[in-house]
Amino acid sequence: MTELHLSPLNSRHRDLGGRMVEFAGWSLPVQYTGIRPEALAVRSAGGVFDISHMGQLLVHAAAPGIAAAALDRLLTSSVSRLKPGEGQYSLLLNEQGGIIDDLIVYCLNETTCFLVVNAAMVDEDVAWLTRHLPEYVELQNRSDQFGGIAVQGPQAAAWFEKIQRDAGDPQPAVLPPRFGILDLPRRTGPFYVCRTGYTGEDGFELFCPGEFLGLWWDAVIEAGATPAGLGARDVLRLEKCYPLNGSDLTPERTPVECGLSFAVDFSKPEFIGRSAVLQQKQQGPAHRLVAVRQTGKAPPPRHGYAVFHNETRVGTVTSGGMSPVLNCGIALVWMETGHHREGTDLMMEIRGKRFPCRVVRKPFV
Repeated sequence: MTELHLSPLNSRHRDLGGRMVEFAGWSLPVQYTGIRPEALAVRSAGGVFDISHMGQLLVHAAAPGIAAAALDRLLTSSVSRLKPGEGQYSLLLNEQGGIIDDLIVYCLNETTCFLVVNAAMVDEDVAWLTRHLPEYVELQNRSDQFGGIAVQGPQAAAWFEKIQRDAGDPQPAVLPPRFGILDLPRRTGPFYVCRTGYTGEDGFELFCPGEFLGLWWDAVIEAGATPAGLGARDVLRLEKCYPLNGSDLTPERTPVECGLSFAVDFSKPEFIGRSAVLQQKQQGPAHRLVAVRQTGKAPPPRHGYAVFHNETRVGTVTSGGMSPVLNCGIALVWMETGHHREGTDLMMEIRGKRFPCRVVRKPFV
């Protein structure tokens, strides 16, 4: 049995009563007091998540613009358009246009880009990038050196300033704009503060050497943040219809099918998977990833449940759960085109019984 990776915050999770589970090769808390109260705390004030399992990659070249130009041939977005301090959501595709991974790419400076990738895909992403990047572009996998936390919620920005003032900083750094990155000057190593989020709330992510992460974790909780686990993170992102790689996104599904065409710059003349995705965009996809809400009392949706129109199976749940805000079951469903339109009434099969549900507009909340 492979030994699980331990977060720099592992002892803190256990001291807080975190219920630890295996996730992408890591031991991480699925919850502390409960998924529902943790999710509602994030929506109302703010919570803090351990994201040390996420991968961090640096792509560097000696001359300005070279690293970004190389990534332009591998990612769907236009990396070369980013200015220092800016970032964007992007996709790494295979030759058939299928999604290998979804990630955030930042321009740290004119010669270096910073990529935050999904935990389960670090090795595969590194292998793919190594295979396709030119020899004059350097790829560094810093995932083992960094730890990370995500602070999410309406109070997150205020907490960021408070933590710095409490630490004696007379001129606290200001959070970067949405999808921005700030390289905090620290003698102890790189401290990257990003402002993206995976819950739909405002907030920030901090990546730094693992030995210093606990200081920020403690300070954020002291400021008022609620510790939140993987369960709350999953239902929060589902309420906003943010797809999960490996469940909603797979190498067999394209950005067009998954509603992610906004992350694809078709004006670029070249990137891996472009011709396949462009052809599908022009012809129209046979399946789509849609939002479905239960319309009556029912057990919550789960991955793999079948969805029917009359007696014909037309879809499969890829992600599902109970929404704390809506207090009903919600799901992302891989649906046949023609049954994907908003307002379509369907039935979801759960443990041998069928329950009513309906296609709704994204996001749920």
